[in-house]
Amino acid sequence: MNQSVIQLHRPGQLQLSALPPLSLYIHLPWCLKKCPYCDFNSHEAKGEFPEQRYLDALRADLESSLPLIWGRSVHSIFIGGGTPSLFSPDAIDRLLSDVRALLRLEADTEITLEANPGTFEKDRFKAFREAGVTRLSVGVQSFDDRFLQALGRVHSADQARAALDEAARHFETFNIDLMYALPGQTLADLDRDLDIALGFNPPHLSVYHLTLEPNTYFAKFPPALPDEDLAYAMLDRITERTGQAGLARYEVSAYARAGHRCFHNWNYWQFGDYLGIGAGAHGKLSFAHRVLRQVRWRDPQLYMDNALKGQPMASEEEVAPGELPFEFMLNALRLREGFPLALFNERTGLPLSRIMPALQQAEAKGWIERDLAQLRPTERGFDFLSDLQELFLPDEGH
Repeated sequence: MNQSVIQLHRPGQLQLSALPPLSLYIHLPWCLKKCPYCDFNSHEAKGEFPEQRYLDALRADLESSLPLIWGRSVHSIFIGGGTPSLFSPDAIDRLLSDVRALLRLEADTEITLEANPGTFEKDRFKAFREAGVTRLSVGVQSFDDRFLQALGRVHSADQARAALDEAARHFETFNIDLMYALPGQTLADLDRDLDIALGFNPPHLSVYHLTLEPNTYFAKFPPALPDEDLAYAMLDRITERTGQAGLARYEVSAYARAGHRCFHNWNYWQFGDYLGIGAGAHGKLSFAHRVLRQVRWRDPQLYMDNALKGQPMASEEEVAPGELPFEFMLNALRLREGFPLALFNERTGLPLSRIMPALQQAEAKGWIERDLAQLRPTERGFDFLSDLQELFLPDEGH
């Protein structure tokens, strides 16, 4: 390991003036039942799952990663899955104690836990708060039992309401995940979901268009979804109604009250760094002259076996300089306010001239606007975001 760390600090093609903020992502891979639209690394927990052994593996994974992040502070932690709330509050307490023992956390570190109403029981959310979680992200998706059933969710609309009551009682900040463009959904159905969601006064709302991802049950057996025009009308309705309720759209899928943006995701979108531990977790780490991508072993059993031997990594590679502009823009263009132009050089170590031809093209199409300091997508650019991002794909020559 020492040799490879030394290699990472040798001179290279990039010139990063400073390292970006560092976040920690922790993947807990088990869930009660695999949802038919889900392409995340999640595995059905058939009966008991090896909670303590997995925590041992996470600690070993983190210990083996320490030389790569020596001296750096962590600004946010996100515990995702799977369904992390399947883990007991005691397990989350132990996990966060291990993290605190090994890493330097900022005083106001945001610690998010994904939770599903189907794993909710009274006082469980309170116990997560006492374990040190500061922000709960509740995977509701819909408040209509018809759509919950169509999505293969294990919770009911009543359970979703009860879980949010509890989340609002014990957390100063929380997120509700909703989905739209569901099989058979109408605008009136969406309005009812928004009525209920906004009735909880959520500090943050994440709203996702149902998409049929490859290698999922829905990809093999696609349900009939609303057409594109209706899906656009739904998105307009979401943006209009969240705005009226005091939630500003600050990213493609994210709406927040002032002071309640998710720092962890904000750091992703600004091409910040994140160490990813746990089965199948991805990470991105910057050094003075290079950017490193890491992927952990995907299968939980294989991951535990290898992590406990100090070998959690399935692959590790430097990002080629020619790929960095697209990777940066893929994330940063999702932000409604855009980003400071200086951030491109700060995060990629490349001069702005590398993307100037694409910027000029995007401007000519009316997809971005910029001044000397800031670049932001226009309304039209936000509507054609995929096309805008594709302008920054690497040339074959790079």
